[in-house]
Amino acid sequence: MRETYRYLTDIFTTLVDLNWRCSLFVFVMAYAVTWLFFGAIWYLIAYCRGDLDHLEDETWTPCVNNVNGFISAFLFSIETETTIGYGHRVITDQCPVGTMLLLLQAILGSMVNAFMVGCMFVKISQPNKRAETLVFSRNAVISLRDDRLCLMFRVGDLRSSHIVGANMRAKLIKSKQTQEGEFIPLDQTDISVGFETGDDRLFLVSPLVISHEIDSRSPFWEMSQAQLEKDDFEIVVILEGMVEATGMTCQARSSYLAEEVLWGHRFSPMMSLAEGFFDVDYGAFHHTFEVDTPSCSARELSLAAARLEAHLYWSISSRLDEEKWDGPNLTEHSEKQPSSGSANGKGGVGPTFTLGETTESQDQSGQGEQNGSVATDQSESEA
Repeated sequence: MRETYRYLTDIFTTLVDLNWRCSLFVFVMAYAVTWLFFGAIWYLIAYCRGDLDHLEDETWTPCVNNVNGFISAFLFSIETETTIGYGHRVITDQCPVGTMLLLLQAILGSMVNAFMVGCMFVKISQPNKRAETLVFSRNAVISLRDDRLCLMFRVGDLRSSHIVGANMRAKLIKSKQTQEGEFIPLDQTDISVGFETGDDRLFLVSPLVISHEIDSRSPFWEMSQAQLEKDDFEIVVILEGMVEATGMTCQARSSYLAEEVLWGHRFSPMMSLAEGFFDVDYGAFHHTFEVDTPSCSARELSLAAARLEAHLYWSISSRLDEEKWDGPNLTEHSEKQPSSGSANGKGGVGPTFTLGETTESQDQSGQGEQNGSVATDQSESEA
């Protein structure tokens, strides 16, 4: 960045963002330089007025009593700026220049104190160290949850004081190229961790497993196990909340590279029920174990489930159609037998059949039944 002057326009934030070594160096140098600067001016005033030439003259009224060199002038500068006031060195009323310098040093000294003490106070009270006790699992895992592929990672709080209003966000950082040919090196895509349902708002009294369901809106919808091993991306997870003790906002971040995402794994349980309370074993916080997980993508898994559901639906409907067609034929056949018998009884003459005609009628009825069954099968296949 060439416009480095922008850092100086916000010098307070620049000093707060410095590391501790640089911050302590700036803190010490700010006081030392001001003490030396005003000590040199006090020495010049004494030298120009001739106070150093009349050290033994009791009738001479110096600008500052008991200033006989640069060291004594430097000590007087320290006493003035820090308002110590030992009483041995004191300014007299015969030096208007010294009076103006005294006012200037008192004002500038107060400003330096406010600025440097404010920087150190903000730097000390920053909640960055609070984020050190918010831990994320070493790996993320992908496995089935309720017959759906899910990306999961674990988060926990080591302190007994809770994070108030904690919420979780996740981003996928991956290079991509648009349809127009534009290359975006670090494209950021939101990963849903329950924003629609409110599951992203956490109550971290115990370690939680954060789950991202891989559905059609997920960026991992078409990613399989083989593609995961070849892909290059980074998942950034962000936990934000307010520190209960100080009321300041805290943010903890972690990330998972493609090789840190384990396919077909699940987190080991780490909570056990003791006598009246739950015992949390943080020794198993990062542990995972393998489970049976399909290696296909969530899209392929969804299509396979849809095919299976459609096959079950049509097989059940075809059976119902067979029962519907077979039921009335049996009823009509049973009704026709007594009617023909009663008609023969009324006429008093029994029916005469020839063997050839009976065989032909039976063949025709058999062919009709076969044709009916074939038509039924064709209708079912077309359906």
